[in-house]
Amino acid sequence: MSKDQLRTYIQSFVVLSNEEMEQFLSSFEEVKVKKRQFIVQPNFINQYRTFVVKGAFRTYAVADNGQEHTLQFAIENWWVSDFNSYIYQHPATLFVVALEDSTILQLAFNKEQALKKANHKFETFFRIMAEKGLAFEHRRILFDLTHSAEARYENFLLNFPNFVQRVPQYALASYLGMTTEFLSRIRNKRTRKKS
Repeated sequence: MSKDQLRTYIQSFVVLSNEEMEQFLSSFEEVKVKKRQFIVQPNFINQYRTFVVKGAFRTYAVADNGQEHTLQFAIENWWVSDFNSYIYQHPATLFVVALEDSTILQLAFNKEQALKKANHKFETFFRIMAEKGLAFEHRRILFDLTHSAEARYENFLLNFPNFVQRVPQYALASYLGMTTEFLSRIRNKRTRKKS
């Protein structure tokens, strides 16, 4: 069952009784998403926090000149959302699109608020996730600002090997802050070094 993955994930952060776990899990709705389907779009308020059971997603923004900037990828056991829109219940500024046919579990904003009020353990779970997410973003920004394009690519390969074959090259290039052509050159150089 799809909620078993989420159950295992939750248990790695907080210890819940069976009753608490069922209360928590019952707040999530399972949704099937087709490849290229958007689950968040700009100007609409993002109502859900989304856990990926199966599949892959890309979060990106579009600049005034039409250039796309990828902020996040998410595969199994990752969360995805326009978190600024979700947390503040303001219109979204990001697109979140499925890269594959996917299965997700969605938690509505009002249900999350109810969970937090119902039990401090639930609040602790969301706090730990927020802290870890913030620390991850800070590490990523710092690494991107202080390392070369080649080092950024090597770091992505090292830390996220499961993503590389599942995300389009143009999206990965955008995430790493380079052109698709430049990423191709880096990959070709790596291949030549190995042979």
